[in-house]
Amino acid sequence: MSSATTPHSESPIQPFVESPRSVPSLGELYAMTSEPDHRVVIRGVDWAFYEQLVDSIPEGANLHVDYDGKDLEIMSLSPIHDVVKKTLARFVELTAEELEIPCIGLGQTTWKRPEIARGLEADDCYYFALEKLAAADEAIVRWSKDVAEYPNPDLAIEFDISPSKIDRPAIYAALRVAEVWRFDGELKRIVIERLSEDGTYQAVDESQFLPVHSDEVGRWVLEEDRRAGSAWARRLRAWARAELVPRRPR
Repeated sequence: MSSATTPHSESPIQPFVESPRSVPSLGELYAMTSEPDHRVVIRGVDWAFYEQLVDSIPEGANLHVDYDGKDLEIMSLSPIHDVVKKTLARFVELTAEELEIPCIGLGQTTWKRPEIARGLEADDCYYFALEKLAAADEAIVRWSKDVAEYPNPDLAIEFDISPSKIDRPAIYAALRVAEVWRFDGELKRIVIERLSEDGTYQAVDESQFLPVHSDEVGRWVLEEDRRAGSAWARRLRAWARAELVPRRPR
């Protein structure tokens, strides 16, 4: 790594990097994030730096990059990160399907928003609002690859094995993402957080998009036997029909 991008650690696990003069190469990024699920922060960078860095990372590079308007966070993902994240995403999709609640998932889309100088990559994200579903459908029909043509998501999934070192909630708030389902790696539980009028996220018991409680989500994602994925899905569908359909407003 060049002297312009040499990290100097705040601790052996959570390094912080002074703003370099040039954007790190892909090889330098891999060297900086060699320990999966641990976060590297580059302090004091502008939007142009963030955009250039994100655009330089190829598809499938397994690097998350988020920018809160001042600081930039980079992390490589571990296998357990993807396993639990995908299980949580399947929970959303299967329960929505059983309840006949329309939703569209945009996966790990990078939400670059220059108008607010913020950007992040959610672990997964979804539309539920009818106007957003319609706008996304139109963009998909056009086969648009331009993120500017897609509205910000309603629901985001976050898998936090280690706590973020930048203000990620403020990024979601600036994007006006109404709800975040977050795996808290320290407490080993699923937390549902809702955006409040003051622009902060507050933990709530039940989702506004699906009639499920946070402890129910946690049970299916973290406690139920997931080794036979198809059997897990069948049990989840049966539970949704029996328990959730009666809760859905008519």
